[in-house]
Amino acid sequence: MKKKKGGGGGGANWMDTYGDMVTLLLCFFVLLYSMSTISTDKWKALVQSFNPNAIPAATEIEGGNDGPSADSPGQSGVFDNPEADEQEQIEKDMEELYEALQQMVSSSGLTSSIQVTMQGGKVYVNFNDTVFFQADKAEILPGGQEVLAKVSTILESASKSIDEIRIQGHTAQAAANRRNEPRGDYRLSFNRSMEVALFLQEHTSIAPARMIPEGFGQWRPRASNATGETRAANRRVELIISGRDLNADEFNKAMEEYLSYGEEGLTTAQDQ
Repeated sequence: MKKKKGGGGGGANWMDTYGDMVTLLLCFFVLLYSMSTISTDKWKALVQSFNPNAIPAATEIEGGNDGPSADSPGQSGVFDNPEADEQEQIEKDMEELYEALQQMVSSSGLTSSIQVTMQGGKVYVNFNDTVFFQADKAEILPGGQEVLAKVSTILESASKSIDEIRIQGHTAQAAANRRNEPRGDYRLSFNRSMEVALFLQEHTSIAPARMIPEGFGQWRPRASNATGETRAANRRVELIISGRDLNADEFNKAMEEYLSYGEEGLTTAQDQ
């Protein structure tokens, strides 16, 4: 029986034609896509599905000859996040506040009487009570007023980034084996913190609602009360300065709004 002749080697030529057609279709759709306008709302929804905290920039995203993903001149990205930029500035201000206070203490030769530290984004300033007060008195000494005036100037430079300032007064036991009389002890520590708070209110534009005077009496010592030297470390006034947190939880955001009510209608010390 005679064998049929084969079809030759051109049986797969149709694949070349099919591949060319698919390539042309792909180029056609890419061309249509490049000339189309992207739906801004859909694009925002897509981006925010990846990053829920993304904030749309004011500029609309449009297609054109430059393609749908091209940034407009001067535009760094599809979305800007001004809140993140503001939080970064707050943290920078707090760092500069810390450095300025350290520089002030060093240049004034007060390193043995004033300690400045920073931890967890908060700035801590510890004043030995002899810098500000006479024994058992709450009136600020002239030398203490000079120091506080310098501190006020530094605080004013970061006033917009400060959330609150806690002013804490502390005393020491007059004798190692005997507690102080509680009423007078608490009153003295609180009155000292109040005098410092009043001074800062009069010399800065920071809202009084953001200043919290507190008196702890003898109950939060830094050292024992066994000797005069260790008791001196316990007699102190401390400032705890915290920066604003734009990423705070709902409770803290509500508190921030509450505090802002106290800032309305206030005049600064310079306006008075």
